[in-house]
Amino acid sequence: MAALATAEVCDSNAALLASGDLRALQPMFKIYGQSRAFSGSIVTLKVFEDNVLVRELLETRGEGRVLVIDGGGSMRCALVGGNLGQLAQNKGWAGIVVNGCIRDVDEINGCDIGVRALASHPVKSNKKGVGERNVPVQFGGTTIQNGEWLYADSDGVLISKSELSI
Repeated sequence: MAALATAEVCDSNAALLASGDLRALQPMFKIYGQSRAFSGSIVTLKVFEDNVLVRELLETRGEGRVLVIDGGGSMRCALVGGNLGQLAQNKGWAGIVVNGCIRDVDEINGCDIGVRALASHPVKSNKKGVGERNVPVQFGGTTIQNGEWLYADSDGVLISKSELSI
């Protein structure tokens, strides 16, 4: 899927912005990965300092989807590293957005996916397998639902209730 320019999407969809069917996440993310712009249907995951479910989801076929991880904004460990970035690329995920940290930045920057995260942190996460899949997550000033659409580029990240046309 071709990525949409988020600024142009905002300019041409004022009614969707006004209704809340199109929302811009607060500018809190750093840009990683080779895909500076990416988009896809959202799969949500809510975890805290534990990435077992992250791996389980990334081991499934991505089919151009975007994994949105609410890590509670934790800055104490990383939820995604180089191995998971490579796995996401190999399984066909378009991108990963993390309300938390990543690690192995150089490896992730070598992957042909888009990644947004709050920061990098060298410490790995716990491995307890605790979390929730396909649930609404709330960060960046909005609630993000499983199945909504995400559009990201160098200007920011948009969430849409439905797929937008080019």
